[in-house]
Amino acid sequence: MIGTQDPPAQPVVRLDSVSRLYGGSKNRVTALDNVSISLERGTFTAVMGPSGSGKSTFLHCAAGLDRPTSGSVHLDGVDIGSLREKALTKFRRERIGFVFQAFNLLPALNVVDNVTLPLRLAGARPKKAVVDQVLEQVGLSGKRRSRPGELSGGQQQRVALARALVTNPAVIFGDEPTGALDTRTAAEVLALLRQSVDVVGQTIVMVTHDPVAAAYADRVVFLADGRIIGALERPTVDQITEQMQKLGTWGDPFAIQQTGHEVRR
Repeated sequence: MIGTQDPPAQPVVRLDSVSRLYGGSKNRVTALDNVSISLERGTFTAVMGPSGSGKSTFLHCAAGLDRPTSGSVHLDGVDIGSLREKALTKFRRERIGFVFQAFNLLPALNVVDNVTLPLRLAGARPKKAVVDQVLEQVGLSGKRRSRPGELSGGQQQRVALARALVTNPAVIFGDEPTGALDTRTAAEVLALLRQSVDVVGQTIVMVTHDPVAAAYADRVVFLADGRIIGALERPTVDQITEQMQKLGTWGDPFAIQQTGHEVRR
């Protein structure tokens, strides 16, 4: 029957010709340079590059923490550049989750209260079933009443992940989420991120310098001098390390396999 085909899925994150400049005319720095990329729902994307390549600026613009100098950012179908500050804050709180290297937990609050803080800030009453589900998902069902000071670093990062998941966000952005963890604990947190993509269809965008962490992603996008210079699909740790070494020594960064800007499941 004509007209019964589903429309093509809209990317959950889309950057169109995004540039971000800092400083004045005499000391201008181009942190992002005409970046365009689309990320589909239910995918895990790692963003890598040398120091100063624009990784953090990319994350901040994509997540609405910083406004581009030019270009547009659409997140979950919304042009976030068109939102006033109050509306943007509300949108971030309701539709975006964040997991940082610093756990950013409130020491006086227990696990449940830290996890439900975004909901309460939004004026919503946390549903016990939802809270129970995310705590079970991150393996903290037995730590509900513990305070951050009573938890290991890995457990604190699990609380931060549960806090990001509890609002059922369109995207979770991670900025070096395992940077403060030992190797074994980092692997546990990365496995939870991977599981949230595979099991519940979460979308994750993670900035990292660690090839082992990046190998958990479906796709690794490489930045240099504020530009996307290539990507690898489902790469191994060795492949990622090789490309980062090329970038670090400024060999031929364009040797990275060019695979286009669409992330595929």
